[in-house]
Amino acid sequence: MPNVQPIVIRKKAVHAGHNGGAWKVAYADFVTAMMALFIVLWLLNSSKQIQVAVGGYFKDPTGTSKKVGSGQIGSGENFAVTKDNMDKIKDELQTAVHKVNISEKLKHQIAMTITAEGLRIELMETDKGAFFPSGVPEPNDEAKELLSLLAAEVGKLPNTLSIEGHTDAKPYATSGNYTNWELSADRANAARRVMQENGLGPRQVTQVRGYADQQLHQPESPEDASNRRISIIVHYLVKPDVDEENRPDKAANQASALTSGQRH
Repeated sequence: MPNVQPIVIRKKAVHAGHNGGAWKVAYADFVTAMMALFIVLWLLNSSKQIQVAVGGYFKDPTGTSKKVGSGQIGSGENFAVTKDNMDKIKDELQTAVHKVNISEKLKHQIAMTITAEGLRIELMETDKGAFFPSGVPEPNDEAKELLSLLAAEVGKLPNTLSIEGHTDAKPYATSGNYTNWELSADRANAARRVMQENGLGPRQVTQVRGYADQQLHQPESPEDASNRRISIIVHYLVKPDVDEENRPDKAANQASALTSGQRH
């Protein structure tokens, strides 16, 4: 018989680790999920402004529809009244008020001033009763419209508010126990209700004050109509001292208190 050459078939071993690279996809998904988790944890511990800015980016990545987190009235995003931006916010609030469909005379009865306490917004009366009928604690329709506008704008702030009621020096018309003290407090409280129904946060108002005629707008004319007014004070947002918790003396006091507590 002739010599038959044997046929040798060589097979290469297939390693499971190189089968299509499926493990790489799974690993990439795992890394992406971990990165998302760390971003969420970072945001939860970030300031309000950073949270707003990041959220605004995902709503509008191009930044063309609105300026997110820029602190502008009407932007629909939170900002804060601080001593650094008070003038700008005052101007923007005045612009928003002047867009309201109320008479020009009433617009002149709205005053905004910057004080040591914050931004003071005042609705001052006229002889004919611009915002409250004479002796009545409930605001009229124009006052409600204006208070609703202010609530919608100021409600975007993280700042707290105080609302004050003031009267002139004329005694309250009716007899009995109801005086200018009750009237000023009731008007401030009525303004609070309107504002909280139209945009203010449930805990944004921290004080409702009734001053009667004790803080006159026109001290030289105690019976002037402008003394009858509602004042809305937007308090400055107090920034916590970052280094306060790390002060050596505070840390030493805390350690001393802890040690003292363990001795008892």
